[in-house]
Amino acid sequence: MLSREENELLTRIGPGTPAGRLLRRYWHVVGVAAELDKEKPKKRVKILGEDLVLYRDGRGGYGLVGEHCSHRGASLYYGFVEDDGIRCAYHGWKYDACGNCIDQPFESPEVRYKEEIKHRAYPVVKSAGLLFAYLGPQEKKPVLPRWDILARDDGVKKIEVPQVLDCNWLQAMENSVDPVHTYYLHSHTLKLKGDPDHVPFHYQKLNKIDFELVVYPSWAGIQKQRFFAGEEAKVETPHPLIFPNILFVPVRAGYAMHFRTPIDDAHTQIYQFRFRPTDDGKPAADNGDPPVAFLRTKDERGEFHMNDFTSQDHMAWETQGPLADRPAEHLGESDRGILMFRKLLRDQIRAVESGGDPIGLNMDAKKDEVIKLIPEGYTAFEAAQAAMET
Repeated sequence: MLSREENELLTRIGPGTPAGRLLRRYWHVVGVAAELDKEKPKKRVKILGEDLVLYRDGRGGYGLVGEHCSHRGASLYYGFVEDDGIRCAYHGWKYDACGNCIDQPFESPEVRYKEEIKHRAYPVVKSAGLLFAYLGPQEKKPVLPRWDILARDDGVKKIEVPQVLDCNWLQAMENSVDPVHTYYLHSHTLKLKGDPDHVPFHYQKLNKIDFELVVYPSWAGIQKQRFFAGEEAKVETPHPLIFPNILFVPVRAGYAMHFRTPIDDAHTQIYQFRFRPTDDGKPAADNGDPPVAFLRTKDERGEFHMNDFTSQDHMAWETQGPLADRPAEHLGESDRGILMFRKLLRDQIRAVESGGDPIGLNMDAKKDEVIKLIPEGYTAFEAAQAAMET
């Protein structure tokens, strides 16, 4: 169990907080490319407690800037997106994607005042239809990880964006090292609803749960695996929690990555990226930006409908409260993974606070290689047999 001080340390992610400084050392999904087009090229976003504007400029590039203009604080969301940046609707100051003020219509050019202005801005990179941003110190910027399910072309891709999760990011991440919740929250719930797709595989007797800290040059996390009893028992495909806020998981006929982006201390936006390999290993017919589905986790009354894994998970996380009261919890033996993750998170916070680098970052652009998460030789059919989402 955590003390109240420890709970605050691990969960508060605003600017200047220890956990916030840690999370800013990693790339985060801040939107999907399909949300920004010529008719609607900008979007208000809040990431890690910061009010920002995400936009696509007239040349097809992306920018992420502080919402409030450096001149008089008006919202840049109401500004004009131009070929080379975004212009404030109040007095016309314009900023490029790097935060440089490139135009001040009513200031004397000879004074060169615009050169003194550096607006808050963060780099944005598109990958497989997802928009990633880095909000940390520029001199510490790591290489954007090239995850195989985003980079591969031999499969069908899809992006799912559920409703905003009204709770702290850590509640979602702790679920990723809680392998036993699958039995009741998912399988039993679906069975009682009469859904034939309730994954009876999960009703096999659980024999053992393993957790292992894994550290690679480009990522790190906790590998978890369930072992089941019986002569024909299956050993599930490992599906790691990728530190600090990603889950990789085999799903029906494919794989998924769940990116949990903290909005603020009490809200989280999750992006689910799905990949289904082609049966013959050949490139999929359409390899443009994946289609995007916006998922509802609640019904018209505002209650969780509980008809799928996403709604069920959101119920379990959100009903713990905006920020879970961890000092009041009573953990059991099956919660070893949660304790392991909390220790890992605490250790990495300390590493950053002491001036070091956290784990799982690639700082060498020469080693920008595709990160293989999908097991070698693992087919779509085999993935369907092992289908599970945690």
